[in-house]
This record gives sequence, C-alpha cells and structure tokens, in this order.
Amino acid sequence: MVTAKVWVLKKHFEGFPKPSDFDLKKIELPSLQNGELLLESVFLSVDPYMRPYSQRDMKEGDIMIGTQVARIVESKNPAFAVGAFVVANSGWRSHFISDGKGLHLLPSSWPESLPKSLALGTVGMPGLTAYFGLFEVCKMKPGETVLVNAAAGAVGSVVGQLAKIGGCKVVGCAGSDDKVAYLKKLGFDEAFNYKTVTSLDEALSKASPDGYDCFFDNVGGEFSSVAINHMKKHGRIAVCGAISQYNDSVPQKGPYVQIPMIFKELRMEGFIVTRWNNRREEGQKALLKWVLEVRREGVIFFTVYLHHGLPLCKGGSLVVAGEVRSWYDFLLSDVIFEPFEDTQTILNMPDAFHFTETCDTSLWS
Repeated sequence: MVTAKVWVLKKHFEGFPKPSDFDLKKIELPSLQNGELLLESVFLSVDPYMRPYSQRDMKEGDIMIGTQVARIVESKNPAFAVGAFVVANSGWRSHFISDGKGLHLLPSSWPESLPKSLALGTVGMPGLTAYFGLFEVCKMKPGETVLVNAAAGAVGSVVGQLAKIGGCKVVGCAGSDDKVAYLKKLGFDEAFNYKTVTSLDEALSKASPDGYDCFFDNVGGEFSSVAINHMKKHGRIAVCGAISQYNDSVPQKGPYVQIPMIFKELRMEGFIVTRWNNRREEGQKALLKWVLEVRREGVIFFTVYLHHGLPLCKGGSLVVAGEVRSWYDFLLSDVIFEPFEDTQTILNMPDAFHFTETCDTSLWS
C-alpha cells in the first residue's frame, strides 16, 4: 500500500495566492489492477495559468492542478516499463495511479545529461507554447522584428531564442535588471526593464523605431495597450497570457484596441497550446534538437538554477532580488520544483530562472 501526499486547494485565491489557500493531505492508494501503473512525481510545475484555471475549473478541496515528470515504479500495463519517465497532468501529488491515458513518455532520444525537468519547461508545455504561438499564430518570417513581454519567463525566453534562430530582431522586456541581463545573455537584440523606464512608449520606440511585425503577448493590461500602437501595418499579435490581470479582484478597464487594429490592419489571435496536441511530437522534437545544438555551441538556451527545489512546502520562503517572499508568490512566474516538505528552505534565486536540476525523492519519506 502506497501513501500519496497531495496538495489541495483549500480556498480559492483572492488576489495573490497565500499559504492558507492550500492544505497538505495523505491518500492511501489501492493495489494496481491490470492495465494500470504506479508513478512517483519527480518534478512538479508551478505555472501562471494555474490561477485563472483553478478559478474556472476547480472546486475547493480539489487536488491542485499541475503537470509533472514522473517515474514509473510499478506497472501492470505492457505499454509502460518500470523505470521509464513520463509527463503527466495529474496535479500536485507525490504518487498516483494511471491507466496510461494522457501520459507522454519522454522521447527515446532524450540524453541522460539533459535535465528531465526541461520536459516541463523548454521542451515541455512552455516551450511548445512558444513554438506554436510563434510559428502558427504570429507566423514569424526571417528579417522581421519580434516583441515579447515577460521575456525572461519560461515561455518568453524560448520565444526570443526561437525568433533569433529564425533570423529576426528580438526585443524583450522584463521586470528587473537581473532579468534584462539574462535576456542579453540569451541573445536578445534589445531588452529593457519596464519597471524602471520613464516611459514605456519611449522605450518601445527606442528599441525599434520602425515598429514591430510580431508581438508575443504574455502580459496584457497596460503594456499591451501601449505596444499595440507600435505595431507595423499588417502586424500579428499572439495573445498567450494576461499575467498582469491574474491576481486582480476587480477587472481592469481599457483603453480599447479597435482603432489601432483597424488603421494598422492588425491580426490579433488568442490561443491555447492544446490546440496542437496532435503535433506535440513535432514540436518537442524540434525543441529538443535546438536545445542540443545550442548546448554543443556553448550558447544558453535554458538555465538550470534551482537545485533542491521548493517544496510541497508550507511556510517556506525565498530570497528574490533581496526580498523575502513566500514560495506561493511563484504562482506569479514559472517554477519547476522538486516535491518535498522542508519548511525552512531559503534560496537565493532570481525568479527569471525556472528549472530544477536534481531531485531527492527520499525527501518525501
């Protein structure tokens, strides 16, 4: 008999998520039936989408939504061998039973030297979001100028690098000087801190006086309202997220987009990456290829930074840019963490960096 530890949504978020919104529980799992397998979570994701999705799709008391890389520890399903790793969408839990549906085996070409946590990041949902949003929605072409906000995030950082690989000029913005420095290391042509510029309008003009062909929007709100006026005629906007609004208890109001869209003949399209589920293998193969190529060339494509995880940890805290914050604040950005419960963990971790390198699963015991 296996005891699973799970985090449940105790109370729907009101504004920023709080530790009191979650509760840690234990669940006894039954013995496996034919066709089933037992999995142990190795890496769990924390993503911005969890805030609006939890409000829309979850009831209080439900296990928190989320994706994991999991190891198969027992199997009565011939399609899944013990010891193999999969990506699952089974929420914040240490162990779970599956019939195999919805599980994605890590590609056989995945090198041992590459952190498996990247299956939740650069080569996972965030990377696929960047890939399909850029190539299918923005329809980026070589020689164009691409703007991406939240550019140091798990999606934005891949968008910028793919655009550079595709022969574009790339402008990114982020919310700290450390993140801007990170963007420059990634190869962004221009990058600025939107929190410190005196005028967002002037910063966008300076970064690309001729405007932007493509805008990959992760933020929404005021930034997007200003940026739309800097689009070139026939520009394309991929609306991926609205992170500036996820914690609002009162909806933000305009300005409105119709006038610049009409006169510039813009195309703006919202999207969710699951639209391309039937092409997941294609996108993952392309991303893995790029990661391995740039690694050989010594170029940064991803950053492995967080080494011993945050938690399933109640009351844990981080030092972020000198400011002590609850780990729950990381529902503001993308983090991949190892599942454990050390409530005293304090890490010096710029929140531009998302990827765990190792996991000590013994910390569950």
